[in-house]
Amino acid sequence: MGTREGEATGTVTGRPATALGRMRAVLGRRPLAVDAVLYFGCACYALVLALTDKHLGYRVWGAFAVAGYSLALTHTCWLAFSARRRAADSLVRSRWTPVAIVGLVGMLAPLATLVTRRAVAGGDWTSDPGQWHAQPEVWVIERSADTLLATGTPYLDLASLGHAPGVYDYAPYGPVMAVFGLPRALFGGHPVTDALTDARLVFAAVAVGCVLAALRLWRPTAIPVGAAQLAAVFPLTALTWATAGPDLAIVALVVLALALAATGRPVSAALVCGLVTHAKLIAAPAVVVIGVLVAVRLGGRALARYIAGFAGATVVLVVPVLLVNPGAFTEHVLLFPAGLAAVTSPAASPFPGHLLAGTGPVGTVLAFVLLAGAGVAVLAWLVRTPPRTAADAALRIAVALAAFTLLATATRFGYLVYVSVLLGAVMVFRSRAEVPLGTVEPGSGSTGDRAPPTSS
Repeated sequence: MGTREGEATGTVTGRPATALGRMRAVLGRRPLAVDAVLYFGCACYALVLALTDKHLGYRVWGAFAVAGYSLALTHTCWLAFSARRRAADSLVRSRWTPVAIVGLVGMLAPLATLVTRRAVAGGDWTSDPGQWHAQPEVWVIERSADTLLATGTPYLDLASLGHAPGVYDYAPYGPVMAVFGLPRALFGGHPVTDALTDARLVFAAVAVGCVLAALRLWRPTAIPVGAAQLAAVFPLTALTWATAGPDLAIVALVVLALALAATGRPVSAALVCGLVTHAKLIAAPAVVVIGVLVAVRLGGRALARYIAGFAGATVVLVVPVLLVNPGAFTEHVLLFPAGLAAVTSPAASPFPGHLLAGTGPVGTVLAFVLLAGAGVAVLAWLVRTPPRTAADAALRIAVALAAFTLLATATRFGYLVYVSVLLGAVMVFRSRAEVPLGTVEPGSGSTGDRAPPTSS
């Protein structure tokens, strides 16, 4: 079909013939057909958003994305039906070309357009989503940075606002999230500097940097095209990239922590886990899973260093902010996301947990019970079959976050970007053999971040 073998299948040979493995093998025999279906579906989704969505940013993204996915579909069909089929010895005949097209037309172009229009026309702090050039989380995080510089905490004291708190007075993130808004807080104030310091650019830079660092650590033999399709050009990622961005930075940090842990760097992994958890609590399951991975691969002493590193990061990152205004921290970070604050969270995607909570108090209790049950099930999975590879750990984190997204009472459809990116990471992590348990890869960091060879 005009593709390299590894590029065509996106799979690794020699795996057990499970049902999932057999399905991958069937799909791998017709990779261009799968690509065509993917790009066609993505184009349809983007077209619906472009024509019907109330959010200006979503419509702008949709317009660009329709063009990007359509060009990718056209190229894929040309590859599939070209009369001169031969090995993919040039970029133009590669399955990576549609990925690049979507990246340029469906991700970079709408991001640049929205950032520029926001710097010139504004649209922040209005209740009309038809004027938003950035989703509310962008300007809330930038405001948090201003508040942090002014008061020592990123959280507004709601009791001193002089008016009833509104939904955008809340910053439902950990204190680390405000760091992404610091460039705007420090250097903004002019349309040019406002554009250059838009928090979305900071999120994008961190996400790309973390992925590149993880790849450098992991050194995969190849990156499957399917991994890039899931993690980058899928609408969940492309839309978030252009209109918001914090979730991409968070999940990229999780992937980096996985690579650090799997290559024998427990302390570095713990520090990254500290950063990511105290930016957004949704990443908390990753801390547990990565801790189990460290214990299984490197032993008890490495786990102790991991726990100490995470605890130290927590003290440094959270305690100073907590001491400034513990009530504000509790209201913003804990009560608001749980739906227990004075204002209800606008996160209301029609998933089971939210639908149950909408039926009344009994439904809310049932939703929390189901969420707790899902957590217990994931913990039991960790105990019975602990992750022994980075791919195993990434899959467990993806499942845990999928369960949270589906069963939480206040949740967003966009949170599924964690699942798609982590599933793409699973494919990359599986693309090379891992070092044996209890060993550390060469060049894995300073002595203090290494675990001595030990049995698990």
